[in-house]
Amino acid sequence: MISKERISALIDERIQELQKDLYVVEMTVSASNVIRVELDRVEGYVAVEDCMSVSRNIEHNLDREAEDFELHVSSAGLDKPFRHENQYRKNIGKRVKVKLHDSTKHEGELIAYDSNELKLSDKVKKKIEGRKKKEWVELIHTLEMKDVKETKIVISFK
Repeated sequence: MISKERISALIDERIQELQKDLYVVEMTVSASNVIRVELDRVEGYVAVEDCMSVSRNIEHNLDREAEDFELHVSSAGLDKPFRHENQYRKNIGKRVKVKLHDSTKHEGELIAYDSNELKLSDKVKKKIEGRKKKEWVELIHTLEMKDVKETKIVISFK
């Protein structure tokens, strides 16, 4: 079996060469040598060329004669939950859905994140005492990271 440490070193080597603030969101090596690597960027998006470059560095430095392997290098998908703290930081200002361990769901604009908590801002129409019509009110939800099961970006085609 190909070692995770070897793959990780090859990825890190190429990421340093590219100097594009790339980082590994997830990396797995199965018992049957299926290597899966997901990349993201601190700002912006991962280009196909970045994935190709990392893939080539891994492929050219492993010997297929010694151990056969299958290699998949991709960007972290928009439809997948956040798995790295940089993904939270990158998406401050964007609309997200947060599911808690108790199945409670919150949706709003991610306005703050640290390793202990995240804050969402949402605008809802509420009846305000003494007024006839409902008015828009901003609600701030502070959620502890230990309670968060998953966070996903809300994809909108507006």
